[in-house]
Amino acid sequence: MNEHFWLGMAVIFISGMANGGFALPMKRSRSWRWENTWLVYSIVAIFVLPWVLAVSFVPNLAGVYRDMAPRTLSYPLVFGLLWGIAQVTFGLSIDAVGMAVAIAVVSGLACLSGSLIPLLVLSPENLFRPRGVLLLVSLPILLGGLIYYGMAGRRRESERPKPQEPSGSDSNPHKSFMYGLAICIFTGIFASNFNLGLAFSGSIIDKARQSGASPITAGYAVWALVFGAGFIPNLLYCSFLLFRRHTWGLFLRGTVKETMLSITMAVLWVVGISGYGMGATLVGKYGTSIGFTLLMASSILSSNILGLLTGEWNQTSRITRRHLIFGIALILLSVAVLNLGGLF
Repeated sequence: MNEHFWLGMAVIFISGMANGGFALPMKRSRSWRWENTWLVYSIVAIFVLPWVLAVSFVPNLAGVYRDMAPRTLSYPLVFGLLWGIAQVTFGLSIDAVGMAVAIAVVSGLACLSGSLIPLLVLSPENLFRPRGVLLLVSLPILLGGLIYYGMAGRRRESERPKPQEPSGSDSNPHKSFMYGLAICIFTGIFASNFNLGLAFSGSIIDKARQSGASPITAGYAVWALVFGAGFIPNLLYCSFLLFRRHTWGLFLRGTVKETMLSITMAVLWVVGISGYGMGATLVGKYGTSIGFTLLMASSILSSNILGLLTGEWNQTSRITRRHLIFGIALILLSVAVLNLGGLF
């Protein structure tokens, strides 16, 4: 452990809390519908802030890109586009099943797929070594957690026949929890495209360091490309809903309050991601193992605590909540086992 280990872990813990609670402002939306809120959030979080960070902290950013071969630049763009589809479905899953369930399921699956796919693509020979074995061990634990989460969600659906949703939400009482859970599973698997975008962009990060960027901020050169491409599906889907539902006019209602709620979501989300990058660097060689485990754990715990406090599990039985707690515990255990592989 280096001298900054505990400072880095504290930064990661706070980042996870911010990441787990980023969707909380959406619950306060009253005048806008889902597509209004998500579009403003996407503009700020996925497009504007990543480019601001890249331009601010990567010297001669244009020169970094200019020196890269077109094929090298295509990797973060293609994987970013695929990740953007997952980001759209992430927003839909939060609306369908609630913040707590969506973030827990998506985080657990994204952690697994984000580790498994790069391992299979870049170093398949490590699959049956300690790191790969721990990854395989974590898989049935995660599946058990998802099963218990699904059982808790179905029980909640039957025990709360008329859920109270914010008026600005796109949710309706007839949506199936299992349909929402399926969206979460799709999102968690597709979210690994962000990791792939980073995994295949090492030369861009190296070039950013050569241009004067620090190890903490060099990755912003890749973030700008991945997030920039990922913004496209979010823009297209939100625009489609705005035209189909004729909800463009809602932007004129409660403009200041609703815009601030969306911007708050964006800031919390970006703080969670960028804070982890800084914390992992401070932690040192254990940043991508112990540090990432802490990030996922604090994200899952904060989202579920906030979900309970904001009434997502009100009017449910004690048995349902036991299923919920056991599902959370299994997902956390799976994340811990998976990321212990980083110690090897």
